[in-house]
Parts: sequence; structure tokens; C-alpha cells
Amino acid sequence: MKQFIITILLAVLALPLVADNANIDRANKAYKQELYNEALNLYLQEAEKKGVSSALYCNIGDTYYRLKDNVHAVLYYERALLLDPSNSDARFNLEFVRGKMQLPDDAGDSWFSNWVDQTVSRLSSNAWAIIAIVTFLLFLAGVAIYMFMDNVLMRKIGFFGGAVLVVASILANLAAFHVYHKATGGNGAIIMPESVTLSTAPREPRDKEEEAFELQQGTRVEIVDSIADKTHGKWLQVSTAGGHKAWLKAKDIEVI
Repeated sequence: MKQFIITILLAVLALPLVADNANIDRANKAYKQELYNEALNLYLQEAEKKGVSSALYCNIGDTYYRLKDNVHAVLYYERALLLDPSNSDARFNLEFVRGKMQLPDDAGDSWFSNWVDQTVSRLSSNAWAIIAIVTFLLFLAGVAIYMFMDNVLMRKIGFFGGAVLVVASILANLAAFHVYHKATGGNGAIIMPESVTLSTAPREPRDKEEEAFELQQGTRVEIVDSIADKTHGKWLQVSTAGGHKAWLKAKDIEVI
């Protein structure tokens, strides 16, 4: 009798997991059958009821792309990478869709900063932290070899290898901090309308002089300030990849 009760309890506890898998399976099946609206609804329900993941956001982005809604595809690929920078599918698909939308590179001003950001962001902050710990432990091993070995060749390996490893550990720590700050300290957002004319002040431009610049749909910006009042509504000050700042309506963007 006791064994029977335990079996029943385990079966009941397993039901939510089975339901989750079944829901995702239905969404995946609908996607393969090109029933993209149905698949999207199922994926979004899963995200709302059971929580989000990088893989789920990537699936949502794929479905939006199939529905020819490129801006929402960009938004969800960005969200997938925010949760897991090592998601290569989300990164490749994001670059592909951004290319189709003819969006400018938003990683930074110089090719070097772009390359560094893209390279570092391919791993999560936890992965970089593990690399930092491992390389530091290997550095200590190199120090031990240099101090306690009599063989000249081994001492040289310990010395120069330790020097390389301590530099690698420092760089891995910096990379971990960069990725962590990017994931938690940033306020990234995506321009949703076809195009938006930003203002030099938190209100509708009164003339051409108050028009700052125009951003196209899908452009990524960083939110740096906000203001709201009864007259002008809620406005956000945003910064572009090039460091240019201006104001736009809160409804014109979606936070990543």
C-alpha cells in the first residue's frame, strides 16, 4: 500500500513536467506544419505560464520571422541572447534578420570594439568565471613547478606558462564582468515603428531644430533616462551605438 501511494504521488508530481513538454511539442508540431500563428500562441503561453528560457525565446523569434514580423523576431533573438549569450542559433538568426532589415551595426564605433564585444558575448558570465578560476589554478600549478622543480626546462615552462595563464585569468575575469554588466546593467530596447524621429527635448518637436535624428525599425538603443507628465506623457532618453542621445515616446520601443 505504501509503495502504491508513493507511485501515485510521483505520478502527480510529474504531471506538470509532462504538460510542459506536451505544450512545447504541440508548438513545435504546429511550427513544422507551418501553422505559425498557432505555434506562436503556444510558445507565448508557455513563456507566460511556465517561465522563459533562451531556447524558448529563440523559438518565438523564429516563429515571428516566419510570420514576416522581423522587428519582433529581432526583439526575441535579443532576449534569447540576454539570457544566454552562448546561444549560437539566436546569434546567427539575429545577424541574418538584421541583415535582411539592412540595419547598421550597433555593437560599437570601431571594428575592434565590435569584434571584442561579439567574441566575449559568445559565452555567459558564468562560463567566463569558470575559465578565470581554471586558468588561475593552472597559474598556481605553474608557480609550483617553477619553485619546486629542478629541471631547467620545466622551470621555464612553469614561469612563462604561469605568466600567460595569469594574464588569461585576468582577461577572463574582465570578460565575465562585461557580459554580466551587459545582461543586468543595461537597458536595451528595440525601435518598433517603421521609423521614429527623435527629439532634443521630452516632447513632440516644435520645429526642425528640435528634431534630433531618425531611427529605423529594429534599431537597438539603450535607455538612459525617463520623464513623464500629464502634458507630454512618458518620454525616454535613449542612446545609440554611436553615443548620440535624444528623446522618444515610451510606446515607440520595447525593452529587451
